Amino acid sequence: MKRWLLAAAALAALASFSSQGVAADKYRFALVPKAMNNPFFDLARDGCMKAQEELPNVECVYIGPSEHTEAEQVQIVQDLISKGIDGIAVSPSNAAAMATALKGAKDAGIPTLTWDADLLPEDKQYRAAFVGTHNYDIGVNLAKIAQSLKPKGGKICLQTGGASAANHNERLQGIRDTLGARSGTEPPGDPLKGENGWTEVAGCPLITNDDSATAVQQLQDILGKYGDLDVYITTGAFTQWSDNAFRQAIDPYKDKIKSKQLVFVSADTLDMQMQQLKEGLSDGQVGQRPFEMGRLAMHRLLDLKSGKKLQDPEYTGLDVCTTENADSCLGK
Repeated sequence: MKRWLLAAAALAALASFSSQGVAADKYRFALVPKAMNNPFFDLARDGCMKAQEELPNVECVYIGPSEHTEAEQVQIVQDLISKGIDGIAVSPSNAAAMATALKGAKDAGIPTLTWDADLLPEDKQYRAAFVGTHNYDIGVNLAKIAQSLKPKGGKICLQTGGASAANHNERLQGIRDTLGARSGTEPPGDPLKGENGWTEVAGCPLITNDDSATAVQQLQDILGKYGDLDVYITTGAFTQWSDNAFRQAIDPYKDKIKSKQLVFVSADTLDMQMQQLKEGLSDGQVGQRPFEMGRLAMHRLLDLKSGKKLQDPEYTGLDVCTTENADSCLGK
């Protein structure tokens, strides 16, 4: 029922778009997430609405797929273009597919940005700039937390979002480069096969498509299959944002986490994730700033409409949190 309501809301917003009266001096800018059932993107929506308060000539149109569906996201962007939206900021689920849609926006004279996730290097001419996280550095910092607790390496499983999402592939690359002391690689990097003592177990990396139920089930399956697993790293909040489900999955292993026999590290610092960290259910969180992404996206689209040249990329910062600094690690 919830998914149906989200899909209906997205369709209704698109259907009514062209019929809503907009003042001649007011711009309508779309913020398009990968999915609208994702609490990470809820924070970006809140930032978008904050920008709407700050910019009297801007209206935030927050619209995206009801859940992580690459084709639906591309269709929404194409529909926004056909209906004459004034600007688009999108977090691409499938970088290559979204490039085709944004080429259409460029041909139509509609300014576009990417946020959270970018296009592939060969397609970046189809957007003006990227606003968001240095995704490679998320991977680097996730790996450094693991290294600090397992300096001799060990057996590791990596879990990621969409297989075609550039941001998650860059995070995987950062993890693998850091643990394996590599350079000159391309996203997502090659699996670790003993470099510096690190070996990825069979079946990993796990692909979640940002689905929490899938992510939690994968966690349970891998921890059940590999009793000697040393490290589990996930590149997004999807494993933890269903708080009760995550707690049930990790509870049998909390003594292993407490003793550092098993290390669990995750990207993002949503409220429930920080509470889990403080309770010792994870060893570290590397957080982004989605509120600021949503807010800045609206400001930068207005800058483009005003003829200004943008900084590209524009990074919004990271927060590296461990059990030692959990009360003070989050930036403002």
